[in-house]
Amino acid sequence: MAGTGLGSAGLDLEKLRMAGAGLALAVLTSGGDAQGMNAAVRAVTRMGIYIGAKVFLIYEGYEGLVEGEENIKQANWLSVSNIIQLGGTIIGSARCKAFTTREGRLKAAYNLVQHGITNLCVIGGDGSLTGANIFRTEWGGLLEELVKEEKITEEVSKKYSHLNIVGLVGSIDNDFCGTDMTIGTDSALHRIMEVIDAITTTAQSHQRTFVLEVMGRHCGYLALVSALASGADWLFIPESPPEDGWEDFMCERLGEARSRGSRLNIIIIAEGAIDRNGKPITSNYVKDLVVKRLGFDTRVTVLGHVQRGGTPSAFDRVLSSKMGMEAVMALLEATPDTPACVVSLSGNQSVRLPLMECVQVTKDVQKAMDEKRFDEAIQLRGRSFENNWNIYKLLAHQKPAQDKSNFSIAILNVGAPAAGMNAAVRSAVRIGICQGHTMYVVNDGFEGLSKGQIREVGWHDVAGWLGRGGSMLGTKRTLPKTCMEKIVENVRKFNIQALLVVGGFEAYEGVLQLVEARGQYDELCIIMCVIPATISNNVPGTDFSLGSDTAVNAAMESCDRIKQSASGTKRRVFIVETMGGYCGYLSTVTGIAVGADAAYVYEDPFTIHDLKANVEHLTDKMKTDIQRGLVLRNEKCHDHYTTEFLYNLYSSEGKGIFDCRINVLGHLQQGGAPTPFDRNYGTKLGVKAVLWMSEKLKETYRKGRVFANSADSACVIGLRRKTVSFSPVTELKKVTDFEHRLPKEQWWLNLRLMLKMLAHYQISLTEYVSGKMEHVTRRTLSIEKGF
Repeated sequence: MAGTGLGSAGLDLEKLRMAGAGLALAVLTSGGDAQGMNAAVRAVTRMGIYIGAKVFLIYEGYEGLVEGEENIKQANWLSVSNIIQLGGTIIGSARCKAFTTREGRLKAAYNLVQHGITNLCVIGGDGSLTGANIFRTEWGGLLEELVKEEKITEEVSKKYSHLNIVGLVGSIDNDFCGTDMTIGTDSALHRIMEVIDAITTTAQSHQRTFVLEVMGRHCGYLALVSALASGADWLFIPESPPEDGWEDFMCERLGEARSRGSRLNIIIIAEGAIDRNGKPITSNYVKDLVVKRLGFDTRVTVLGHVQRGGTPSAFDRVLSSKMGMEAVMALLEATPDTPACVVSLSGNQSVRLPLMECVQVTKDVQKAMDEKRFDEAIQLRGRSFENNWNIYKLLAHQKPAQDKSNFSIAILNVGAPAAGMNAAVRSAVRIGICQGHTMYVVNDGFEGLSKGQIREVGWHDVAGWLGRGGSMLGTKRTLPKTCMEKIVENVRKFNIQALLVVGGFEAYEGVLQLVEARGQYDELCIIMCVIPATISNNVPGTDFSLGSDTAVNAAMESCDRIKQSASGTKRRVFIVETMGGYCGYLSTVTGIAVGADAAYVYEDPFTIHDLKANVEHLTDKMKTDIQRGLVLRNEKCHDHYTTEFLYNLYSSEGKGIFDCRINVLGHLQQGGAPTPFDRNYGTKLGVKAVLWMSEKLKETYRKGRVFANSADSACVIGLRRKTVSFSPVTELKKVTDFEHRLPKEQWWLNLRLMLKMLAHYQISLTEYVSGKMEHVTRRTLSIEKGF
């Protein structure tokens, strides 16, 4: 790490504080607001104070930077308390004409120098970030001019000779190239899916067609992902205009859907939708077309600014917190020679990207669209955009299979219900049918397989499953070893050549038992795949299991309400128990999303000394203006320090200072409609799993039958860093702790540093891994990243 003389081996808190002591940094939000900006402002402020820097908040974006005075205020730790759950930006944002002129930037430079600020963190869209970069390149010249005008002295200009800039992309459109997800995108998808779910019920009552217009003037990301997550009948995005004559095509398809018994049609259109000639396609044009040609009762709903509003989703809160923390590190390590960077996430790892490289590719997309090079525009958006587009086209409309294959695949759900299971089953069934396979579904897990509760399904049998929570097939925790003979008998009877098991730890353990029984039963020498689906996120072989995003959001919403009740009654500490078995993922991530004071988990062992420190920490907190506390406890984090024990301890130690209440969240964490992430993730896992199984079936088909007994014929599909990988269950056995039903290594443990830092604990950051600088070019965007 150049610039600060910090060894990259680790960041000792003392060294950090010495490096940070002379720093003054400012944070501003600019451009259109996005949910999660407050979480980012909070993380930048607290991380800045944590490393010993002075932190300033700039109100009203660049306008406040130009106006100065009251708009630039120094922040303390409590300035950003209780804002993580608020939408929008508490420091305000404004579109600013003055900053686009040199004299505006001259005023801005003067205001920063007055406060000794030479580090700027800008949270905004591509326009705001480009503006920041111009400001940085002009900085030297602006200071010279201020010296000439005798507004500042030569010494001052030498002292503040260089401006460091770091950007965080806040934009609900996700239109910034090179970054996986921008702040606000996931929350905007939450708003859109809430509306689609609500509209679906009324459309079904009246057999209506709905045209939904979502935001995205130049970028179709929101439209694309919400179409994929809702199974919309037709989609218009700017990057890929429909072929000429699309009107006939579309009406024919909508008519077909109705004649097959569907009671509604959903058409999603991005506000920037255009045809092949660059002429806008409006939602009203589409509506009139459907009414005129098909006579369907049709309504238009324009979502508008609803999409920018509301509370940020858990993903946006955690993303923004991580990015805010990394932004401060990037400023700390910046030198006059490092390019201005944006902080982004790649998989679950922070990275830094040169700002101007991202801006360049973002401009290239627009240029490609203007010049009608649409295929290229989709490629430049990055691999995951292209993936989404291809999968949407595959699943939206049944194409008859070229020819029937001889293979049959059975799908079952195992373990506890998790949101997104149904999305995975739906896409697996449909892709299987496209491939020409016979698709069976099994009710009630391995038990149902042993009892012969198996039936063949068609394309339309899974319509409408995407948004349904829980498990439509029914799920059981029974393991195969209790009924092995009968399972084998049914595999033989139905001639099942592949098993797709969607479920939690039992699904993985069950498939392992089947594989280990292959020596006894030839019938089990078939292809098997596990799609990890559990709210606990404790299946080895993947960073995320299906359903954990929905569960974190459910727990977070409950904690938001609990926190609100605590601010009404002063000096109260809530102890909240979460699910997750021995796995602390749910409580840790929920803790970050709600700004908890502590989260007790099994993987991060704690003693009575730690509990004592936590109680003292809360006692100190009660002496400030923030008179409430929130402590999360994972259900199996400790044999003896139970929720009841914590309650008694906190109550007696806090006597006269605060009182305590218990909340056990229970099964609400398993319920609810799946979040956009889980609908999409389930859809993609279903597709990728069946495509992998099809390949394996062909490879192992000999002499009229499938015979698969190699390790790689039974795998867990998962997302690792950013790539989809298939890990043999026999390999994963080595890295599994079966007693506690956990993978031995878990990536999310490094999130706990952030949880503790943001809760104001004095911890060392030696474990903190700084993001590396990565370049963004046409080539890097085309790399297959799984999602």
